[in-house]
Amino acid sequence: MFARFRAGFAAAAVALAALAAPASAFEIGEDGLHKEAWFAITFKDLAEDVADAAAQGKRVALVFEQRGCIYCAKLHEQVLSDPEVADYIKANFMVIQMNLFGDEPVTDFDGEELPEKEMARKWRVVFTPTIMFLPEEAPEGVSAVDAAVANMPGAFGKWTTLHMFEWVAGKGYESDEHFQKFHARRLQERGAL
Repeated sequence: MFARFRAGFAAAAVALAALAAPASAFEIGEDGLHKEAWFAITFKDLAEDVADAAAQGKRVALVFEQRGCIYCAKLHEQVLSDPEVADYIKANFMVIQMNLFGDEPVTDFDGEELPEKEMARKWRVVFTPTIMFLPEEAPEGVSAVDAAVANMPGAFGKWTTLHMFEWVAGKGYESDEHFQKFHARRLQERGAL
């Protein structure tokens, strides 16, 4: 009898915990990836995407994710949900989501069209999330992996992520200030060190 009571109590505790847990404010698509309302939906033709972004005064950032990725969830739930981060990115970047194991066609700068999963392999993307920052103008005959101005493999906190987007937007990759030095300086300026 005690065993039935304990099993019933455990089931009730699980049910109450589920009711008490806040509902997720994050949309999960049919592909299992977190979605941001401000992510761009495109035909994933990189040359066209870069031109469209430039016409809006923005840069392209590709974000690679996969179903069930706990670090992708962290990126969305703890970083991209922060208004300061989201507002900066929306104002300066066109973000295009890529599924590491997806089948949507992607056209590289060099003209090659492959499914997302094969393009990710071509571009040597192995971690999720990975953010690939593309140049301001589409190069001809060069793969995106060779044209990218910066890559950010893995999930980082608010300041590292925001500072990477700032560094790319400010063309820090063309300066003598390495991203790590830029990041340390920005943390100091914010009083976060």
